[in-house]
Formats: sequence, structure tokens, C-alpha cells
Amino acid sequence: MDPIEDIKYAKDSTLAMLLAAQARGHELHYLTMADLHLRDGVAIGACRPLTVAANPDAWYTLGDPVPTPLGEMDTILMRKDPPFDTEYIYATYLLERAELAGALVVNRPRGLRDMNEKVFTAWFPELCAPTLITRDMAEMTRFAEEHG
Repeated sequence: MDPIEDIKYAKDSTLAMLLAAQARGHELHYLTMADLHLRDGVAIGACRPLTVAANPDAWYTLGDPVPTPLGEMDTILMRKDPPFDTEYIYATYLLERAELAGALVVNRPRGLRDMNEKVFTAWFPELCAPTLITRDMAEMTRFAEEHG
């Protein structure tokens, strides 16, 4: 997950999911990509117990980190915003190890790698507004002029 302190209380969908899961009796744990490591083929996370509340002034409480084999978790929800960089790719590999060890990883690691949120729309151009993905500034300018 992204840094919890950066979540926007009023609009973040991750918080809504956390509140709903907790209301249904699920135990919550918090990790960032920096909390993941692989030891002898086992994905391990420094899991911090998490409690959330519907209070914009004090909406989360974190416990101390506990090293936990991720395959022992019932469900892992991958909620990390871009950048889609090497660290992100490595995290998906570690989450695949957790998946192989028995955890349900929501937002499957392979799908996150294979279906990048920006490029995936190319498979459905008939359902999308005009789209351009490029690093070429001249191409961006032409596209902006064409579409206003």
C-alpha cells in the first residue's frame, strides 16, 4: 500500500475498503513495498496491525511490525499507485510467492504486471476517448491540438 499518512480521508477508496473489511470482522494489517522481503523462497512482510475509524481527525492506528510469512495471510489486497517501476515489479513477484503459498492476492500480481492501468485501454479502443501514450513531446502537442 502507499504510505497510509498520505491517504485522503474524504475520497480514498482504499479507506472505504478497509472500513468495510473491518466492519465484517476481518483483521487488518498494513505493509508498504519496503516491508516486503523474500527469504529462502518465502515472501515475508513486516505486517503492522491496523485499526481504522470513521473519524477524519484520527482514522487509523498502527501496531508494531510483526514479521509474517505472507502465505499465512487469508487475503492480501495490493493497493499501490504508480509509479510502475522496478520496485513495483519486484513486489508483484513476492506477492506471487505469497499466492503460491496459499494467500488470496486480490489484484493478482501477474495481472498487475501484464495489464498496466494506462496501457490496458489499448485492448478496448472502441470504448475509450481518443488516447495517446508517448514520451514524444511533439506527438503530445499534435494530439492536444487535434483534440483541444
